Amino acid sequence: MKKIKLLLLLFPLFPIFLSAQQRMPNRFRTDIPLDSIRLSDPCILADGKTSTYYMTGSGGLLWKSKDLARWDGPYRVTETDSTSWMGSRPQIWAAELHEYKGKYYYFATFTNNAIKIDTVQNNIIPRRASHVLVSDNPGGPYKPMNSPTYLPENMPTLDGTFWIDRDGKPYMIYCHEWLQNLNGTMEKIELKPDLSGSVGKGKILFRASDSPWSREKTGDNIHPNRVTDGPWLFRTGTGRLGMIWTSWVFQDYTQGVAYSESGTLDGPWIQEKDPITPPNFGHGMLFRTLDGKWLMSVHSHKDVNGRYVRIPHLFEVDLSGDKLVIGKLYVPR
Repeated sequence: MKKIKLLLLLFPLFPIFLSAQQRMPNRFRTDIPLDSIRLSDPCILADGKTSTYYMTGSGGLLWKSKDLARWDGPYRVTETDSTSWMGSRPQIWAAELHEYKGKYYYFATFTNNAIKIDTVQNNIIPRRASHVLVSDNPGGPYKPMNSPTYLPENMPTLDGTFWIDRDGKPYMIYCHEWLQNLNGTMEKIELKPDLSGSVGKGKILFRASDSPWSREKTGDNIHPNRVTDGPWLFRTGTGRLGMIWTSWVFQDYTQGVAYSESGTLDGPWIQEKDPITPPNFGHGMLFRTLDGKWLMSVHSHKDVNGRYVRIPHLFEVDLSGDKLVIGKLYVPR
């Protein structure tokens, strides 16, 4: 597990105040097929204002498309404060784009390996946290807001996502990493109205061990996997609140789903018995295409000469009933 996480290929983030030309990587290309892109944790924003799809994920990069089939990029779109806890070159994981009240927000996990916050079972835990940047445009640049810290400094948190609950308040839903607590949690924290910081303390929604479908082996014992990854919230056609999230079934990254009995983030969250994706597909998110079709974006990974390669994919989705139903792989043309 630890090896797989450490093998992620993460790109350095340039210091702040770079020009648009400097932010563009040397390997920028046009007309790239989706299955030729190598990307972890793909997240797609379908922006009606620009009639464009914006895809981001791990690495701090962004791709643009008009049809989901052919993409231009990658662009560097993040500008962080080198004097903050992130330092000048943080790693970036699992970035998401969300439009809210006329602005665009970049939810991502930032890691500064130069700062050590804990040691658990001989594993050194670096400073890692879900954080939010903002832009006036979906293509960035995304810049810091007021708060340097959204979540406690002594907790490694990751994969923060965004949700407006029934109370009308904005929230971040994130994972407290299993490397520290040894049983990953899914948690929520309220955000300020402009998303520039958090309010109060986080609350646990469920734990990795609540999963009836994930599995790992420790010694001779088989038990639920300890990892919680990639939350994404949605409502079904009947108004039911659900969350897709990812863990492992032994060596396979796999995605399940839970539903809130109360219809709010407070749950209780009831886990479905079986995964919703085939083995080796995970870290999903849901979006509606510019012509109204629901899709799920995920990545798969494979070992190529000892190097883990992650590839984005799309699945068809049916949200019309009481449950999320995943259909066949969708190949844009």
